[in-house]
Amino acid sequence: MDLGENSLEAARERLLGAALAHVAFDGWSDRALAAAIAESGVAPGLARALFPRGGVDLALAWHRHCDRLMAEALAAEEMSGLKFRERVFRAVRLRLELAGERESLRRSSSLFGMPSHLAEGAGLIWGTADAIWVALGDTSRDINWYSKRATLSAVYAFTLLFWLGDESEGHAATSEFLHRRIENVMQFEKVKAGFRENPLGKALLAGPLKILERVHAPERAQDLPGRMTP
Repeated sequence: MDLGENSLEAARERLLGAALAHVAFDGWSDRALAAAIAESGVAPGLARALFPRGGVDLALAWHRHCDRLMAEALAAEEMSGLKFRERVFRAVRLRLELAGERESLRRSSSLFGMPSHLAEGAGLIWGTADAIWVALGDTSRDINWYSKRATLSAVYAFTLLFWLGDESEGHAATSEFLHRRIENVMQFEKVKAGFRENPLGKALLAGPLKILERVHAPERAQDLPGRMTP
C-alpha cells in the first residue's frame, strides 16, 4: 500500500469530506471523526494518526484546506483590472463562500473560542490573512508584513462573525460591512504613508523608531513570530 504524501493527502481529504455531513449535528468532535472513518473507508489507525486530537485536528485541517482552495481559486482568476481594495474584497468573500455550511463555521467558532484553543484559533485567522496576502502578490518582508496581516486578520474575523448572523438576501449586508472594513484599512494605510512622509515621522523613523527596520518576516509560516537583525 502506498503511504506516500499523495495517498496521505487523499485520505485526509476523504475524511474531511465525510466529516462535514456530521459536523452540523456532532460538532468538530470525536463522534464526527468516527462517522467519517466509517463512511470514508480510511483505516482507523491511519485516520487517528492524521487527526490525533480528533475533532480539534479535523477543524484545523478543514480551515487550512479552505485556505488552500481559496489560494488556488484566486490564482485562476483574472483580477488585473480590479482596484486593490476590490481584490481584497473578492478574496475575503471567496474565503467565506468556500467555508461550507455556516453551521460548521459556528461550531468551529465555538470550538476555537474556548480558552484552551484560543491561541490556535487566532493562528488560523492569521494564517488566512497570510494566505490572502500571498495570493494577492504581497512581497513585503519588513514590519509591513506584520501590519498588513494584523489589519486583515481583524477584517476577516469581524466579517466572519457578521456573516454568521447575516440573513439578508445573497448576504448583501455582509458585502456592505466588508466594504466598510476594507475602507477603514485603506485609510489606515494612507495614515501610515503620510506618517512616513511628514517631517516628524521621518525624524522618528530615523531615530527612536529606527529599530523597526530590523524586524523581518518569518522565512516560513511556522517560523512565527519572525526575527530581528542584530
